[in-house]
Amino acid sequence: MKADAKSSLADHEYRVGELLSISAGIGVLIELHDMKYHLLSMTSSARIDYLKVLQRQASWINAWEQEAIIAVAGLEPSNPDDFFQGPDSMEREDVATALRLAPQTAQNRIDIARTLVGHLPHVCSALATGEISAAHATTIAREVADIIDKNVPIATIRKIEEVAITHAEFHTPSQVTNKVRSTIAKLAPEEFHAEVERACEDRRVEIYPEKYGMATVVAMLPAADAQTVMLAIDKLARISLGAEIADGSSDQRSRLEQLRADALTQLAASYLATSHDVALNHRRPVTVNVTLDLDTLLGINENPGILSGYGSIPASVARELAADGKWRRFITDPITGNLLDYGRRTYEPPQALADFLSARDRTCRFPGCRQPSRTADIDHAIPWESGGETSAANMGLLCRRHHRMKTSGEWRLDSFPDGSCRWTSPSGKIFDVPVRPINEVA
Repeated sequence: MKADAKSSLADHEYRVGELLSISAGIGVLIELHDMKYHLLSMTSSARIDYLKVLQRQASWINAWEQEAIIAVAGLEPSNPDDFFQGPDSMEREDVATALRLAPQTAQNRIDIARTLVGHLPHVCSALATGEISAAHATTIAREVADIIDKNVPIATIRKIEEVAITHAEFHTPSQVTNKVRSTIAKLAPEEFHAEVERACEDRRVEIYPEKYGMATVVAMLPAADAQTVMLAIDKLARISLGAEIADGSSDQRSRLEQLRADALTQLAASYLATSHDVALNHRRPVTVNVTLDLDTLLGINENPGILSGYGSIPASVARELAADGKWRRFITDPITGNLLDYGRRTYEPPQALADFLSARDRTCRFPGCRQPSRTADIDHAIPWESGGETSAANMGLLCRRHHRMKTSGEWRLDSFPDGSCRWTSPSGKIFDVPVRPINEVA
């Protein structure tokens, strides 16, 4: 390396160190952009400093983004226009479609922005200067939001802010979460107790797809209920483990974790097997749906199957699931994979059309919405009373909230014969939802 190049590199490394003590802003961001071409030539220490400075700029931009979200959604929840609409109905969809987020994720972003901008000025300031990260600011806002409307004195909120910001300097967001919770319990004990009682009302079970054919099921339960579930699973697992040890097929105690997972599935499958005539899905029993091509079913090809609501699974797993399944015939376009027909010969046309729409759409047709077909309404894009046909071209699946939103006339839905559709927002923004090939996850 030439002397002048070494000198220039040394200047960059020295400058990175200086930037650590300069407030975030457009000038610093421009300098970082110019330095990125020399980043790999810098010392390890200088690269670490560069990363720290860059994160501070990201925090500054995130603080800016909070203000932009407020500009769209407002500092306070909007009042619904009619009985069927909830607060923020339109604002949530504006943010969701603009940022390509699920509606609930968009609402979370709005809630966080309102808490930060409207109630936590010190956290906003620390975020804007890069003193804390976006992750730290978000976790502080989430924890404090629950007590803001509980008449907690402003001085108490400011004290919680101070403790949280100080703790964030040397701790992870998770550690800051615990610190804020303990501070709230100490400084606002009555509100803390009330939130413990309210939290019970938020009990729920959710599922999240993972890679390699796996998924995570999360249950948010009161502690005693969680113990009951775990005891039942553990008991079934230990019975199975004892049987394996008895016949010599297993002597590894680590096998117990796998058997607990199997026990949870066993409990759920046992219930579904005995309740197939209740809680029907568009007049069909709740089922596990798997799609795979005929050659793969016969073992000629090894193309992955599609597990409804999840995505790709190995051919061997798809064949195993299909072995004792009840088959329905799907006819698809060989080029695009789009659903063309849903062959059924034993049911009246209305049932066949409902089956076709469920198979074609699989989830709500609103952009970004993942509510499954089993909980969705079958909707006429052009209402029946306005001359709309009861046909595949004019009908599709909408979750109850988006169905009501469309029915109220604030969002317009145009449906097309191939199953695609177009949404127009109250502000005139257009969002196209393409047809969904049946061999791809919805």
